[in-house]
Amino acid sequence: MIQKLNGSCRRILAYPAVHPCQSISPLTLLNSLIDLGRDICSYKSKFLSTNKRNARETFRQITNLLLILEEIRNATSDPPDPVILRLPELHLTFQKFRYLLEDCTCDGSRAWMLVNSDRVANHFRILIRAMATGLDVFPLPTVDLSNEAKELVELIIRHARKGTFESDPEDKKAVKDLMRILNRFEEGSSPDPIEIKRILDHLGIKKWSDCNKEVKFLNSEIEIEVSNRENKKELELLSSLMGFVSYCRCVIFDSIDFHSQHLDGQFNSSEALKGINGDDLKCPISLEIMSDPVTLSTGHTYDRCSILKWFSSGNATCPKTGEKLTSTELVPNLVLKGVIQRYCAENGVVVAESSRKNRDISRSIMAGSWAGEGAVKMLGGFLVNKLVNGSVEEKNKAAFEIRVLTKTSIFNRSCLVEAGAAPHLLKLLLSNDSNTEENSIAALLNLSKHSKSKGVIVEKEGLDLIVHVLRKGHKVEAQQHAAATLFYLASVEENRILIGEIPEAIPGLVELIKKGNDRCKRNALVAVFGLLVHSGNHWRVLAAGVVPLLLNLLKDSERQDLVTDSLAVLATLAEKVDGTVAILRRGALQLLVGTLNTSTSRTGKEYCVSLLLALCVNGGLDVVARLVKNPSLLGSLYSQLSEGTSRASKKASALIRILHEFYERSSSTSLTPRHPRERFVHVR
Repeated sequence: MIQKLNGSCRRILAYPAVHPCQSISPLTLLNSLIDLGRDICSYKSKFLSTNKRNARETFRQITNLLLILEEIRNATSDPPDPVILRLPELHLTFQKFRYLLEDCTCDGSRAWMLVNSDRVANHFRILIRAMATGLDVFPLPTVDLSNEAKELVELIIRHARKGTFESDPEDKKAVKDLMRILNRFEEGSSPDPIEIKRILDHLGIKKWSDCNKEVKFLNSEIEIEVSNRENKKELELLSSLMGFVSYCRCVIFDSIDFHSQHLDGQFNSSEALKGINGDDLKCPISLEIMSDPVTLSTGHTYDRCSILKWFSSGNATCPKTGEKLTSTELVPNLVLKGVIQRYCAENGVVVAESSRKNRDISRSIMAGSWAGEGAVKMLGGFLVNKLVNGSVEEKNKAAFEIRVLTKTSIFNRSCLVEAGAAPHLLKLLLSNDSNTEENSIAALLNLSKHSKSKGVIVEKEGLDLIVHVLRKGHKVEAQQHAAATLFYLASVEENRILIGEIPEAIPGLVELIKKGNDRCKRNALVAVFGLLVHSGNHWRVLAAGVVPLLLNLLKDSERQDLVTDSLAVLATLAEKVDGTVAILRRGALQLLVGTLNTSTSRTGKEYCVSLLLALCVNGGLDVVARLVKNPSLLGSLYSQLSEGTSRASKKASALIRILHEFYERSSSTSLTPRHPRERFVHVR
C-alpha cells in the first residue's frame, strides 16, 4: 500500500533507503545516525502486532550501539577517515530499520503483516547481520573508546550471529488459525467466532474502525497489484484477507465507532482542501488534472496515460528532471488520487475517465479468491437475516454495512442482490429513524447499479417508496441518494415510463434542483436527463418549471459540472418546439452564447452548441437573426471545429452553415420575402 509515513509516500514492505551524500560532513552524518537510532528506539512505545521478539532484539541492539556512537561523538569532533567510511552503510541500515518498524506498528496493515511475518522476520535477520558485519570491520583502534564500549561491540556482533530471528510462535499459530478460517470460507462453512476473536486480539483489532482500516489498506494493495499484474498468488491472498476482515467488520463488531459522513469523504473536506492549488494536481506532461496519478522512481508524479505515451515514444528519462530512469515501474499515488477526487467533487471539476477503468471494473466483478467469494456470500446471508429479524439498531447497522460493502464492488452487489437484500431495504425506507432511512436508501442506490436489482425494486413497488424519500426524506443526504437511485433505475425504458407517471417524481427532482445543495442538484439533474430519454416525460419536465431554474444555474453557478448538466437537460428539451419556446421566452440566447464563450468543459461546450442549433432549427429565422448579430459567436463555433469533440464539431459546422446562409441571403436582398420552408433547417 501507499502509506503516508512521516510526510512521504511508500509501499508497505518497501524500503527506499537513500545513501548519504558524499559531501556531508562527518559530524553531521554521525549526528544524523544518532538521531535516526533514537527515532528507531521511540517505536518501543508503539503497539507491535507481529514480530514482537525480533523488534525487542532490535531495540536492544540499537540502544547498545547508540551508546557507542555517542561515545565516539564525545571523544572527537573530527572522526578519523576509517570511521567515516563505515558510517554511510550503517546509516542505510538504520533507515531500513526505521521503515521496517513503521510497517510493524502501522495501523491498517496488521493482517497483511501477520501473513508476511516470516518475510518480516527475514528482514530483521538481514538488517541485524548487516549491522553486525559493519561493526565487525569497524576500525575500533582508531577511536579512543572505553573498554565497556568495546565489549558492547563484541556483544552486538555475537548476538547477531547467534540469533535465529524467526517469526514469533504466537504469530505462527495466528497464521495457522487464519488459514484454517479461510479454508472454511472456501468450503462455505461458518468459522468459529471465538477463533476469529483470538486472531483479532492478537492483532490488536479491538473495534469496527480498526477493522475498517484493514479493509481500506487491503483494497489499496489490491488496486496496486491489479495495476502491476505481477503476482497472481499475492493478489489471491489479498482478496482472501479482504473477505476475512470484511466478515469480521460486519459479524464480530456490534457497534460502529465511525461517523457515516466519513464514508463519502465529506467530513471536513472543505477544511482539508484549503490552500490546494488546482495547478498542483495537473500532470506536468498533459497539463490536465490527473485521473490516475502514478509516481516514478525519481519521486515525480504523472498521469498514467501521459507517462506511458512518453515511454512508448522511446524516452527512458523523467520528463521533469531529465534523469535517466533505473526502472520504469509506476507506483499508483493513492494519496494524491484521493485528494484529486475530493478536490474535483468539492469544486465541480469534471475529470476524464481513467484508462484503467475497464481493469478496475473487471477486478470488482470477481472476488479474487475462493475464500473471498465464500466470505462475502456468507456475509450476505448474515446481513439479510439481520434486516429481517434484527432489532432496530441491528437493522440500521446491517443497512450501513450493505451500503459500505456495495459502494465500489460489483461482486459484493451481486452477492447482496442474490441474498435478497433489496426488498428488506425498501421496507426500511419508511423508518422514523433518519440514520436507518439514509443508510437504506444509500444501500439501494448502490444495488440499483446491478441489473437484476432494478427489476426487483420495481416488482416490490419500490419506486413509490424511493419517491417518498425524495420528497419527504428526514435528511437532505437521503433525498440526494433517492435522486441518484432514480437515475440508475431510469436506465431501463420501462422504468422511465413508470417513474414519469408517479405524480411527485419529476416535481420532486425539480424541487431538489431548486432548493438542494450542490450534490442534490447534480443528482437531480442527471435523473431528469435520464427520464427525458422517454419522450412522454418531456412535457412533465417543462410543466414542473425546470427551465428558469436551469438558466439561473448557468448564470450563477461556479461549478462546471452543474453548468454542463444544466446544458444537457436544456439541449434535450430544445429538441422539441415546446421546449424551444420555453427557453426563448426566458430570453436565454445571450446567456447561452456567453456560456459557450466561457465554459471550460468540452462536454459543456458540446451541449451548448447542440442547444443553440436546436433553438435555430425550432425557433426559426428570428433566432438566427439575433445570433448573427452576436460578434463573438462565430469565433467560439470555429474553435469547436478543431478543439471540440467530434459531435460538437459536426453541430458547430451545421450551425455555422445556418448563420452563413442567413447572412448571405440578408446581404443579397433584405426586402425579398423568404419562403416559409426556409424557416427550419434539419440536421442529422
